[in-house]
Amino acid sequence: MGKNKLKKFAEMEHIPFVFQFPFSVLAQRGFDLCGHWHDKFFGNNNPIVVELGCGKGEYTVGLARRNPDKNYIGIDIKGARMHSGATQAQAEGLTNVAFIRTSIELLDRFFTPGEVSEIWITFPDPQMKKIRKRLTATNFMQLYRKVLTPGGRIHLKTDSPFLYAYTRRMVLANPQAIKVVEDTADLYDPATVTDTPLDIRTHYENQWLQRGLKIKYLSFNLLPDFDITEVDDEDIPRDTYRSYSRGELEEEHLR
Repeated sequence: MGKNKLKKFAEMEHIPFVFQFPFSVLAQRGFDLCGHWHDKFFGNNNPIVVELGCGKGEYTVGLARRNPDKNYIGIDIKGARMHSGATQAQAEGLTNVAFIRTSIELLDRFFTPGEVSEIWITFPDPQMKKIRKRLTATNFMQLYRKVLTPGGRIHLKTDSPFLYAYTRRMVLANPQAIKVVEDTADLYDPATVTDTPLDIRTHYENQWLQRGLKIKYLSFNLLPDFDITEVDDEDIPRDTYRSYSRGELEEEHLR
């Protein structure tokens, strides 16, 4: 591991709203704030919104800045990226922000049933070959149900035509369990009417927009009590492009 990453991890140890919890630690003693985020951490009863795979934390910090009447928690396994959002939130003195460095699969170790009101999934890996690793697959939907309020809302922003098509198919195939709120294949089309903020853009979102790709947005309420049926994705065309590395992105920007 590079010295720069180690330095960032060390710095985050001293930021009071950053929690770094691998599975080994959770297995030993659990997470103290599980079920107590409102009373022991935020000190209010405002809704809790979670961003999964928060990366640099642009959405977590941007939404917290815009909505002081909600609490925002970013989750990612890659702490070096999270460092950017955490230090920004600290510099701005935001009190409605937290970050957790852990695996998304451990979500229910950090929140009790009904503790989360909304989940944002921003530009995740589409996992075209591994459906169970796909953050909108039915196994993850069942995980989200464990922590969401009944009828809690999920937001997906993605550049991936494959992930958008798969998620949309799965959502529409389960009308008793999932209720669509917004659905657009081109979020920045002037004709699109949406209540999602368009001025908060992640590192990857800017990359896709620079390349002329369309951003898709799908939000829905996850209803309780009904089973969610998985769908076949074999006929959905796979994405043929990939992310730029940092060097490639800088080179493309200079052209």
